[in-house]
Amino acid sequence: MTLTEYALFAFSSLFVIVDPIATVPAFVAMTARYSIGQRLRMARVACLVMVGVLTGFALIGQTLFNLLGITLPAIQVAGALVLLLVALDMLRAQRSAVQETAEETAAGTHKDDIAITPLAIPMLAGPAAISTVILLDAQAKSWTERGVLLACLAAVGLASYVTLALGATGAKWLNPIAEKIITRLMGLLLAALAIQFLFNGLKGEGGLFVR
Repeated sequence: MTLTEYALFAFSSLFVIVDPIATVPAFVAMTARYSIGQRLRMARVACLVMVGVLTGFALIGQTLFNLLGITLPAIQVAGALVLLLVALDMLRAQRSAVQETAEETAAGTHKDDIAITPLAIPMLAGPAAISTVILLDAQAKSWTERGVLLACLAAVGLASYVTLALGATGAKWLNPIAEKIITRLMGLLLAALAIQFLFNGLKGEGGLFVR
């Protein structure tokens, strides 16, 4: 896999699993009583926290698992199962409970500031996103590829902020039918990614593609 292919794979995988488009309705509902300026500030803080959390797991995730005696194939299988749960909900055009629960969304409507919780964690940087970034870091063969992964995280953070900012200034552009179509397409891609990681884990290989 070339550096460009790895970058495209990492960005698309992270964007699909963070899924800021599906977060917009909950974000708008939880910030209904705030001004546009306050919404933009919360979106900015949430995306920065999301990037920080995922970057931290990208840098120390494998080391942590090594200390616990957890092997790469085990991480791949566990991560694949988490991603598959999210993908199945996305194929039904539903927001997965792995990413957020109805209770968390309801609680957010009563909070003074939702930027860190529940918006950043777990809605954007939830278990599925953390699993994905650790798996992607495991595929990195050099510090150059790890640098590309961190750059992709920053790009996903920027894309997420732009998406939430558009929602904050008026969600008329978010057609419900279009949202469901996009969610199902992303769910299909995520399901394929989950199965690939599962195959890799079962074969005990660290490579991205089963040979």
